[in-house]
Amino acid sequence: MTGPADPLLVLASTSRYRAELLQRLRVPFSSRAPEVDETRRVHESALDLALRLAAEKAAAVARTAPGCWVIGSDQVCMLGDEALGKPGSHAAAVAQLQRLSGRDAVFHTAVCVIDPDGGVQVRNCPTEVRFRTLSPAEIETYLTLDAPYDCAGSARSESLGPALLKHMRSDDPTALIGLPLIDLCDMLRLSGFDVLARACPDSAQRPAQV
Repeated sequence: MTGPADPLLVLASTSRYRAELLQRLRVPFSSRAPEVDETRRVHESALDLALRLAAEKAAAVARTAPGCWVIGSDQVCMLGDEALGKPGSHAAAVAQLQRLSGRDAVFHTAVCVIDPDGGVQVRNCPTEVRFRTLSPAEIETYLTLDAPYDCAGSARSESLGPALLKHMRSDDPTALIGLPLIDLCDMLRLSGFDVLARACPDSAQRPAQV
C-alpha cells in the first residue's frame, strides 16, 4: 500500500537499467518486484511476449499501488523466429552471440502504463540491429569486460555493446537499454501525469525499493 508521502509513480521492475533510465526524468518513484511468470507461451511471438509481460508486470504491481501510475516494461530480442531473453550465464551468452554474429535482430521493448483510474496503455518500441561478424575471441573479450548476463541478447548498448554492432535503427535510443522514455513520457502525459510539471532536482528523485 502507498502512504501520503509515497511517490505516485511506481516502476514494476527491480532492473537497475530501467531505474537508471527513469531517474533521467527527475520524478520521484518507487520500484517494486512484479513477481510474474516470464515463461514464453507456445507459438507466442517475441513481440507478443514482450507486450504481454509488460502489461502483466504493471497489472501485478498496480493491484498493490492504488492511486498510482504504474510502469511495466519488458524486452525480448527476436532473431528470425527465435526469441532471445536474458542469457543468465556465460555459456548461454556465448551461444546467443554466436547465433547473432553477422545477422539482423529486432529488440522489442514494450512498455505499459496503468493510471490511477485503471486506464491501460501498452506500446512497443522496436530497435533493429545488425551485429558484426564476431570471432570467438571477440565474444569472449566482450563478455569478460561487460558481463551482460542480465540483458536480452547478451549485449549492453549503454556500455561496450556498440563494439559488437554494424548499425542500429530506432525511434528512441533509450529503448534498447530497456525503457523507451519518449513513448513513456507521452503515455504518462496522456494519462494525466505531466513529467515536466512534476520534475524535481536530482537529489529528490532517487527511487525507493519496496
